[in-house]
Amino acid sequence: MHQTEAFVSFPDRSGTASAVEAVEAVFLSLSPEERLEAALASLRAGNGVLVLDDEERENEADIIYPAESCTEAQMARLIRDGSGIVCLCLTGEACDRLELPPMTAHNTNRQQTAFTVSIEAAEGVTTGVSAADRLRTVQAAVRPGAHPEDMRRPGHVFPLRARDGGVLERRGHTEAVVDLMRLAGLRPCGLLCELTLPDGRMARRDEAAAYALREGLPLCTVEDIARRLRPA
Repeated sequence: MHQTEAFVSFPDRSGTASAVEAVEAVFLSLSPEERLEAALASLRAGNGVLVLDDEERENEADIIYPAESCTEAQMARLIRDGSGIVCLCLTGEACDRLELPPMTAHNTNRQQTAFTVSIEAAEGVTTGVSAADRLRTVQAAVRPGAHPEDMRRPGHVFPLRARDGGVLERRGHTEAVVDLMRLAGLRPCGLLCELTLPDGRMARRDEAAAYALREGLPLCTVEDIARRLRPA
């Protein structure tokens, strides 16, 4: 089992669970199927979830929201509690339709994260940085009938292109987001931002479990999603 750095709790608003209590509540008391079903129910209700990837991969948790229903308050949470790099996960078809080319022609990223050129809404934004402006950009990109001309490039929202095979092809958060939205019966587009600790370090499994418990957000893993999608 991965050994996290010394446990750092999040600012306490309603009682802080210890790392052991959080892991027991999130992981040991729920089956993979129960974790996934709780996450899907939250997404269908327009709420958020945490998704944790493999310990031998990034071992990071991302906060995720459906792009089609994200609110300004939810966008503010992504910016406040995450790394600040808010990403819009899209299918390959959507990226092609919106004419979003790769950020670089030669991707040397260790995880092969498929960033496209960053975007900003062509209308209705100021500097593009605020939660309201970033939400406006997301809304412009995911609305039915969106066109390439609806966005300027570069901007402050970072689209990610998901692999067609989902988490069964690439066990990344990008694919997890699109797969989750499909499993929830939502449009295959969602927002993510990496969860960080108050001191700026990345939140690992134990800290992510504590955050999920404190904030009332379901937490599932990429493996939970893959289990559901694997052929019988």
